[in-house]
Amino acid sequence: MSIPEKDLKIVRDLAKKIAEISALPEQKEKAELWYKLNSLERVRPMIILQNGTWHETGDEIKLEAEDGFARQHEWSLRATLYHWKNMPDDTVYEAKIYSPIFISGTDMGIGTNATRPDHVFGAAKYNSVISDDADPNIIPMPTVTVDWDATEKHYQQLCEIYDGILTVEKRGVAGHWFSMVDTFIQWRGLENTFTDMIDRPKWVHAWMQRMTDWALSNLDQYEKLGVLSLNNGNVGVGPGGLAFTNELPQKDFDGTHVRPIDQWGHATTQIFSEVSPAMHEEFALRYEKQFLSRFGLTSYGCCEPLDKKVNILRSIPRLRRISMSPWVDPERGANEIKKDYIFSYKPNPAIIGMEKWDGDLARKILKDALDKSKDCVVEVIMKDLHSCRKEPWRMWEWVKMAKQLAEEYA
Repeated sequence: MSIPEKDLKIVRDLAKKIAEISALPEQKEKAELWYKLNSLERVRPMIILQNGTWHETGDEIKLEAEDGFARQHEWSLRATLYHWKNMPDDTVYEAKIYSPIFISGTDMGIGTNATRPDHVFGAAKYNSVISDDADPNIIPMPTVTVDWDATEKHYQQLCEIYDGILTVEKRGVAGHWFSMVDTFIQWRGLENTFTDMIDRPKWVHAWMQRMTDWALSNLDQYEKLGVLSLNNGNVGVGPGGLAFTNELPQKDFDGTHVRPIDQWGHATTQIFSEVSPAMHEEFALRYEKQFLSRFGLTSYGCCEPLDKKVNILRSIPRLRRISMSPWVDPERGANEIKKDYIFSYKPNPAIIGMEKWDGDLARKILKDALDKSKDCVVEVIMKDLHSCRKEPWRMWEWVKMAKQLAEEYA
């Protein structure tokens, strides 16, 4: 693939700006704070905003390249620079770009039938596609393949584009998200699943074990094929903060062949928000621990409120990070977590999508959570932003406010 010289210059010039930013001392300083936080050392709360409002604010970025491949890279680079300029959170910038390993795999072979509202972010109702007597063995074990030729071709192309500016690194599977119950309810339906757990628990357990076996087989094949990549640096852990840690990979890592035990793992069961701790443990955690036990460090949770379930999560091997969603009682969560795990606080993103921006309210809410978790190891992740009312400066204001508050709680 040949990129026109004009487009190549656009991409390379943008990459040079990324390299300049990456060389600033503050990048190393932020990375060091993440290292400390991930080792459960109390530092100032770390702040990350994940911008999910491009469907409203995409015109903030003007593309100049004409070639399709070049435009993809131009968009990514300009979006990175946009974040750096306007939302100076604790994102760490590196003079590096990742070239994907081209991996294919078979899925579980079950589709979904959902009734959806007109609104793009409206809640879907999942209609059952699994009969009452369905055998979980209808899920075939996965087959994973790798296209090494395409991987190498793509890598060499990126090396030519970014030569002398950014380091190009091959990357395979560097993140794991195990959420089998959330998947199962999309096949069986929410009400059916919850009723089944009471009326037909053995049947549900059979499905949970089959799905867990599928995920473990997939993981085994990743390891055997050599497509796992280290995730102990500038990558996110589940829905939480950055993964910088000196505890991974393991001391016996051979420097080449990455194993799950050399990585962070993550699991969540968001659909169990209103399920009791006992049932959560029986129908989800029992299986999630089979998966998470393979990893060197683990994290748990996303949007489900876990402030009443910390006690059952303590049995997760090498657990380091617990999500505290917008629906927790921060004080109860902090009292349960203490300094044993990272208190991964998720403010309610609706504060940025309100009809009218209220910076004082946003500050009050975050300050209250930081007051209640002041004795914990805290990160603040603003995520699931569906709207900023086409006013991206709201995100800028939130980051500025959050960083100022974080310094007060250093």
